[in-house]
Amino acid sequence: MMSSMLSTTSAMSMSTTSVVSTFASVGVAEVSVIGVICLILLLAMSEILSASKFWNSRLATMLNAAILPMLVAFAGIVVFRVMAVLR
Repeated sequence: MMSSMLSTTSAMSMSTTSVVSTFASVGVAEVSVIGVICLILLLAMSEILSASKFWNSRLATMLNAAILPMLVAFAGIVVFRVMAVLR
């Protein structure tokens, strides 16, 4: 039991390290561009689907659950970009 917990913790640590190194090698600029593109696509899907016959409250909830965190990330990107320009 203890060895499986240690191996799980080790695997999680290794995966966290690989994610951090991936973001470090790719760069924050590229990741922020991908985030903004995803936000634009989600907003477009929401607008298009709201006019279709497939729109229902479950779909609206699902899209809102994906859009809201992307909006927070977008606000963070804007704040950091503005701060970088003002320095």
